[in-house]
Amino acid sequence: MNIQFRPKLFDTLRGYDRGQFSGDLSAGITVGVLALPLAMAFAIASGMSPTAGIWTAIVAGFLISALGGSRVQIGGPTGAFIPIIYAIVVDYGVQNLLIATMMSGVMLLAMGAFRLGSMIRFIPLSVVIGFTNGIAVVIFVSQIKDFLGLRVDSLPGEFFGKMEALYRALPTLDSATLALSCASLAVLLGWNRLAKEVAWMRRLPGPLAVLVIATAVNAFIQLPVDTIGSRFGGIPRELPDIGLPALSFGLLGKLIAPALTIALLGAIESLLSARIADSQIDDRHDPNQELMAQGIANVAAPLFGGFAATGAIARTATNVRTGGRTPVAGIIHAGVLLTIVLALAPLASHIPLATLSAIVVVVAVNMGEWHAFAPKELARYSTPYRTILLATFFVTVVFDLTLAVELGMALASLFFIYRMSDLTRIERLPLEDFYGVEALARADGTPRILAYRLTGSLFFGAANKLENLLLMQDGHPDAVILDLEKVISIDTTGLDILQTLQRNLARRGATLILCDLNEQPGSLIRRSGFADRLGEENIAGNITDALLRAQSVRPREPAVAYA
Repeated sequence: MNIQFRPKLFDTLRGYDRGQFSGDLSAGITVGVLALPLAMAFAIASGMSPTAGIWTAIVAGFLISALGGSRVQIGGPTGAFIPIIYAIVVDYGVQNLLIATMMSGVMLLAMGAFRLGSMIRFIPLSVVIGFTNGIAVVIFVSQIKDFLGLRVDSLPGEFFGKMEALYRALPTLDSATLALSCASLAVLLGWNRLAKEVAWMRRLPGPLAVLVIATAVNAFIQLPVDTIGSRFGGIPRELPDIGLPALSFGLLGKLIAPALTIALLGAIESLLSARIADSQIDDRHDPNQELMAQGIANVAAPLFGGFAATGAIARTATNVRTGGRTPVAGIIHAGVLLTIVLALAPLASHIPLATLSAIVVVVAVNMGEWHAFAPKELARYSTPYRTILLATFFVTVVFDLTLAVELGMALASLFFIYRMSDLTRIERLPLEDFYGVEALARADGTPRILAYRLTGSLFFGAANKLENLLLMQDGHPDAVILDLEKVISIDTTGLDILQTLQRNLARRGATLILCDLNEQPGSLIRRSGFADRLGEENIAGNITDALLRAQSVRPREPAVAYA
């Protein structure tokens, strides 16, 4: 294992000047104030306190920028984690969530150390879109309670139980909360739309603008709605207690699956965010360094009471748009958040939960690629694509993200195996058309030499392609030539089929000859020892040499009598 730990920060600091710092400072301040409402909103939606969300953004945001493999990545809590974190909190409690987060950090660190960053890209697009849209629906459903002001003690983590609880609580709908939620939603959507045309509005992110407006209104009017102060007692103005969460060894084994889910989703989202950022700044991130930084951040954040963090696509894009070009911007963003907590924490008590809910609703709607479900869009793609997309989406919403990803990958693998096996072909070469019947057949017309060309990949999914050769329905020749020039790969199952074919022919007194071996098939055949059993003289460089070898083969008595 060749571990290379080199944060992007080291490369960007060479030649760093005042002009770069000016852009990073402006971007860091902007992203810092944008991260404040999002961190609190995502934490509350996940069943955590707003303080936990803020410290996740501070600690993880600092470490991801300082140690990561991207120049502009901004890390922190994201909406994609909401259903996962909420389910873990409901099933195992907050302390075990922190343990699962630290376990996921170790997994991410190991993935980066073993240089598995590029393997995350193997996840098909249909799976990514399916679970992303599914997560968006789950996030939207989780906000119904606070958006409508429903009186529900606790929502179940399971989908049908959650919907039943929300339905039963509909009579408790609070008109003041609903009015504030709708007003916040309207202001946020209007602000985002006007910001595209009005320059000064672009400097103040929409989520922060609606948060400031709603908090100011609530502070002066004292609206009869739930706030951070009424539900959580406000946000402490001091540093949190640093220490390890309480560890329960009895639950450690049960936390492996949730931890793996956090790790996989964190890896996918962070690397996807980094790839999008690369296209915007014409750079190339280091996926393995990024995973190691994500791992360290997820180990460190729970020590401060934080939870799972990853690269945030929206905040990273904002960082790029406002001038951030080095990890210094992300470090400044963490410093801005820390300053806000230490200086303005008392004001957070007046923040209405309905406004935070409206912010999360907009995030959920924006994160989904809803055009992918349009009938015309679906009709453009194959049945396997549609099946994987819809199945992953449905299972994500109704059951569980982990199960959805597993099902999506399983379906993608099965469809890929079917497609690859369908592309594998075997055809008989009409040698008699080129070399004459006399040289290839006996006096009675039965074949003395048969030749076949294989195309594609000879693997477990295509092993049945050689069944006819195993049965030797074309007669009992003295030699059989397999032209493997168009075979790109062979796995151990394909190798076993070749060995079985060689044994069957040997029992019949015939010889198997291989020709035109490509690098991978040839390497496997020799490493396995099959070449020694077959005989180097029976491995030819081309079809002509193979035919010359076949003509020199003397017929042997079969080891088994055939009818």
